Formats: sequence, C-alpha cells, structure tokens
Amino acid sequence: MTKHNAEFLQRALQRTPRPMALLQFRGWRPLAGKLSEEDQGRKCKCKPDVVQHPPSGGHLCCPYATALNVTQYLTAGMRANRMLVSPPLVSQAKSHMDHAGLFSRCSRVGSRAPGEFIVMAFVQVIAVVGALLPGVLAVNNGLARTPQMGWNNWNSLGCDVSESLLLDTAQMLVDSVVLDDCWSDGRGSDGYLKVDMKRFPSGMESVSQNIHDLGLLYGMYSSAGEMTCARYAGSLDWEEQDAKSFASWGVDYLKYDNCYHMGRFGTPLVTFNRYKAMWDALNSTGRPILYSLCNWGEDYSHTWGMSISNSWRVSGDIYDSFTRPDDLCACTDAASPHCIAPGSHCSVIAILNRVAPYVDRGQPGGWNDLDMLEVGNGGMTDDEYVAHFSLWAALKSPLLMGNDIRTLSASALTILNNPAVIAVNQDPEGRSVSRVRRSFDVVKDKYGVGELQIWSGPLYGGDQVVLFLNAAGEDLEISSSLEEIFVHDGAEGSAPQCQEQWDVYDLWANRMDNAVAQKLLDAPKDKYESIFKEANWYNSTETSYKEGLKMGDKRLMGKKIGSIKPGGSLTAKVKKHSLAMFRLKSTSGGGKRYSLHAKDEL
Repeated sequence: MTKHNAEFLQRALQRTPRPMALLQFRGWRPLAGKLSEEDQGRKCKCKPDVVQHPPSGGHLCCPYATALNVTQYLTAGMRANRMLVSPPLVSQAKSHMDHAGLFSRCSRVGSRAPGEFIVMAFVQVIAVVGALLPGVLAVNNGLARTPQMGWNNWNSLGCDVSESLLLDTAQMLVDSVVLDDCWSDGRGSDGYLKVDMKRFPSGMESVSQNIHDLGLLYGMYSSAGEMTCARYAGSLDWEEQDAKSFASWGVDYLKYDNCYHMGRFGTPLVTFNRYKAMWDALNSTGRPILYSLCNWGEDYSHTWGMSISNSWRVSGDIYDSFTRPDDLCACTDAASPHCIAPGSHCSVIAILNRVAPYVDRGQPGGWNDLDMLEVGNGGMTDDEYVAHFSLWAALKSPLLMGNDIRTLSASALTILNNPAVIAVNQDPEGRSVSRVRRSFDVVKDKYGVGELQIWSGPLYGGDQVVLFLNAAGEDLEISSSLEEIFVHDGAEGSAPQCQEQWDVYDLWANRMDNAVAQKLLDAPKDKYESIFKEANWYNSTETSYKEGLKMGDKRLMGKKIGSIKPGGSLTAKVKKHSLAMFRLKSTSGGGKRYSLHAKDEL
C-alpha cells in the first residue's frame, strides 16, 4: 500500500465507525481473487450496499466505489463499514477469500488488471482492531471486559469526603468504591503525595484493605494537571511517583481528570501524550489498575482513548437535568463534536446527542464514558431518571452512581438495581445501541427542547434491545418497524432479522416494589441475600450477568408483553420526558444466526 493510500485510509477511518466482521484473521489482509469472464463487468444482483446471507455461508456483494475511493457495504450480522478498493498489489492471496467465508461472486471493483481485484479490508476480530492506526487497538490489561460499575462521591458530596464515608458506603455496595478529589495533603519532600490524615486517619492503605475485605474494588482520583479540579496536588510530570503510590495503597481504579493542564491540549497528540504518561506509569507498577480518562471529550478522545485507557469521557460534566440547556455546556450536539471548551452542566440529552456519532467506539476493555449517574440526586423526575439510567446502560457507559447512598430513596434504588437493564449494560457482546431515528417534529418542553429518538442494538444470543426516547413536551405514541430496528444489518428491509418473528419483553415492567427496596435500604449487608431470595430478585454476587444470560435467566429478560410478526412493527405509548425499553427475542432462534459474538480471549 502506498504512503498516500495509508494516510488517506487513516483519515477515512477516523471519520467512520470502527468496523466489525466475521473474518478469522486480524488487521490488514489482502483479499484477492479472479473473476470469471461471465462475471466481468456484471452488476451485483443484490443492492449495492447490502450483502445477503445464503444458508451455505457468506456472500460478498460487490462494493461500490465512491468519489473518495472508499466502499460502503453491509453483511448479515454486521454494521456498515468502510473498505478501500485498491489496484492489485498481490495475486497469490485467493485462499484468504475462502478462509473468510466470502465468495468471489462480485463484479470488478476498480481493478487495473482485467479479471483481478484486491480489497484491503480493515476488520475487527475477537474485539481487537488491526494495528495500522495508532490509538485504535483496545487496551489489553484484562480489565473492564464489561463497563465498570460502582459509586463515586463527587456528584453529591464533592469535597465532603472522609474515611467513614467510604467505609459506610462500601457496606451497601457490590462492586467499586471510587474516592474522588480532595483526599491529599500536598507532596512530601521526597515528591510523593501525602494523604490528608485528618480525613483518613487510618491511612489510605488501611482504607483500601477494608474495602477489599468487603469484596469490593477501590478507586482513587487525580488529574493530568498541575492541580486537581479542587486545587489539590495534581499528577502532571509526577506520574511515576504517583502511580507507585496508588499501587502501594492497593488501588484498583484511577479516575484521571483534566484540570490545570498547563496548556498541554489543543491537538490529539498533545493530549494523548499527557494521558499516556500515567498509563505507562501505572503499567510499570505491575498492579492491574483500571484507567478511566476524565478529559471531557477534548481533542478527539473517542479516537485514541481505547489505546491507553479502559474508559474515556465524551463530554463536559453531567448536570442533574434532563433537557435544560446551559451556556456552561459548550458542546451540545454532533454539530460541534470537537469544541475546545466542553464545559460542564451538561444535561442527559446534551450528552446523549454528543456521543451519538461514535457510540461504536466502545468494546470489551474500553468504553465511552457518559459521566456518572445522577439517579437519586433530586434534580429530575422518576421518569427522567429511568430514561437516564436506561440510556447509559444501553450505550455501554460505565455505571457509577453519583449519589449519597446513605440517604438514597427507595424509588431511586428500584431504578439502580433493575437486573434486566443492568444485564444490557453487562452483555458479553459489548456492543452499544446506535440511533436509528431522530425527529424534532414534536411539541417542545418548557426549555424549548423537544425531540423523539429511537435506539437499537444487538445483544448476546441474537437478541436485540430497542429504546423509544420521548424528550418532547407531551406524551407520544412511538412506532418502529423491524426494517428500522435492524437497519444496520441491511437497508430497506433486507436484513434477515426482518423475516423473523420476535417476542417483546418490557425491561421495566418487573421493576422492584418500593417496599422491598426500603427493606434493603434498612437492612445490614449480610441480610441482602435473604431479601433477594425472598423477593426472587436477581443476585449478581451469586451469579454473574454473563452466566445468567447464558442460562437464560428470566429475571434478566423483563416481562413478555407481545410479539412482532415478520415485517411488523413495535409500538408503545411513552410519557413525556420518559423512555420505553424492550428486549426482542426471536421465536425461532434465527436471531442467533446473524449475531456477532466478540470472543473474549484476553
């Protein structure tokens, strides 16, 4: 491949979704072959952007070249991807075509030699992307194979942190406790960070050990700047010393912020290098530490974050509001996806619209981070919190509660512990939903905001999750056809899933009763298991979500409410500022035939 083509491909792929394919090799490989004379110049029988899926295997419908010499195509069970059609570079690679399970029934695709073609295909296999583009490979530290879950104190408590807060909160959790800002007392004469012993009299190593003794992971915070956001000592240019401290304290998780970066931003490379310094330092300690970037989506972090971190923020800080616009949130939509000052006070809808163009960047090991959950902090209605939690789960964002668990309400708990929704977030496929419809032809709310959105995405075993979002100022009846729901698997109804019958499960119909939730809130941790059993509630400490999905546990499926016939539609009434969330299961098991399973071999 020429240098010109390689540079072009880098630019093209940065603008397009990361590909996935059912190929059994990695990275860049030539797919070469010869066309019979009768195929010379013949147009593809299928639509130019669709690959059909015959019973005997795959079939590559000839890609069509665009003005930029990039082809667009779809295969059964995969999304639209990009391929570069190049002149023949080699002629001895026909075996790759057979190995990939793709047939050479294709017209010529821009070849210079009659009867020959070669396609350099960028493919993703077993959740790993080829290494041509720096910053595209997902990290391989064995962590965050599903989005991380837990609790962080910042949204509700800010700098009001202490040893007792962490240990009291840890008694009520089952995953991670992440201590945010305001824990340090500067640096010692040796250059190492000092712990504020007034707040943490037992020392950080003791706090960490106590949390580990509860079976939880322990996280801490710093900033890739001279100071943290609350003006405590930052880690910029002190990465090696601070990483050693975190490791010696038994830290499992580092949230790394973006304040006081001393002007080291403005281009992807500058910001990448600033965050890579801590990544390298953490790795050098020998302790596995989940690395969470909090750089507010600056400098295209969604294009390189996966190469040095387990999650990366995509927007300014969240605010406890559903649609309210705020001048402090400068990046509000896809129209300004790379603005320099992402700001803060971003509503749920602002963050959702910000991440929509690149939801597929997340994969096992690295995730788009939509920021902490506001559920339970009091700024939104119950319906809005349900929508907020559902969207974060379906987009495969980390689920870190940002409330004060000690004062959590029963209704908030019934949102946060919905196993059918959490199972979508922890689904082993690791694939986000994507937006298939966005409409502004609705009544606006009191802030002048109003839109309708439909999101859809694949789940383990060939299931599909569908979300109807009503961000308008009135109740709506929303309907979506199978053609629309599966549009990423084939345009104009060509997706094979459109010919299946699907059972529909409402993921919020079995929401926990408030009385049971209050009983949990009032009980000590050692009583949780008995309360779960009494209520027949899913207990993830007993059976992981991955295992529960494999076993088909009905508590992870929601409540069956109906079926969709082949070629049919899904319809639901959705209240204003609310959401409906469904799992679709093929009645014939046919969905499994078209499902991509990301093999987790790390």
